[in-house]
Amino acid sequence: MTDPVLSVENLCTHFFTRAGVVKAVDGVSFDLARGEIMGLVGESGSGKTVTGFSLLGLVDPPGRIVRGSVRLAGTELTTLPDARLRALRGREISMIFQDPIATLNPMLTIGQQMKLAIDAHERLSRRAATARSTELLTQVGIPSAAARLRAYPHEFSGGMRQRVAIAIALLHRPAVIVADEPTTALDVSIQAQILLQMRDLARETGTAMIWISHDLAVVSSLASKLAVMYAGRIVEQGPTATLLRDPRHPYTAGLIASLPAMTKPGTPLTQIRGTTPSLLSLPPGCPFAPRCGKTTDRCREEPALTEENGRGWRCFHPEGSNQEVPA
Repeated sequence: MTDPVLSVENLCTHFFTRAGVVKAVDGVSFDLARGEIMGLVGESGSGKTVTGFSLLGLVDPPGRIVRGSVRLAGTELTTLPDARLRALRGREISMIFQDPIATLNPMLTIGQQMKLAIDAHERLSRRAATARSTELLTQVGIPSAAARLRAYPHEFSGGMRQRVAIAIALLHRPAVIVADEPTTALDVSIQAQILLQMRDLARETGTAMIWISHDLAVVSSLASKLAVMYAGRIVEQGPTATLLRDPRHPYTAGLIASLPAMTKPGTPLTQIRGTTPSLLSLPPGCPFAPRCGKTTDRCREEPALTEENGRGWRCFHPEGSNQEVPA
């Protein structure tokens, strides 16, 4: 077996506020192989985006990584000096933001912005930079790519701006791309096109991807494995097909049951009862216990990770089993 291109172990990112410590990411661990796409799913506020920002060292005060390891191709990122981290960011690990306006400067043409992104990490002639930029825009499905290099962001539709942001992330063929819900605001047809292109790009270039989303249906069509987050923790992870067919954590089962496709027409949509807890005042033990139909006194303890056949979950009363996890 080859070593993972990205290895995250017990990552903890906390925000130190006047109201208390917010444990936005609390003990997240996973491995990512070259060319693999992992879906990171969960409700809003579960810690998905903060996890992505933590991987690239983009967490601003009052937040900081308090412990854990993030190793990119063997290089530990959490202890890397800022200058070296900036040198890796964009070249070895990139991020696609949910809103392309956060990536694109409205005052510069697309060609100028792509040239600046190239110059940040390597020196190419203007002709070579233009050729690479044109190639990437064509690759992500932008017609007349050479002419569109002279256009400004406001001259593109929302879907086209997002394709440009993806092209910029791919400029240096990074080992890992973190995509933070990049298709959420797009039409369904445009969303499907981009998902197909990203899957093909990962296969062709060997770039690994973490696709962050609250939409389980979207990410399951793209990712080969899933990690389900709740209250800052990964509560279940495993191969996509296996996890969807046979979920073990009640929260995962609830997410799957709440998909519109799982509900008969004319009947109310299935919901997970209650609301997500405040990260400032999590209940003791399992954070999902107040919303779970299987809660017992034992759920006041912290559930350990149970691993089986390449998958893992944190629950004393897993779905698909009438037996309690042994102490």
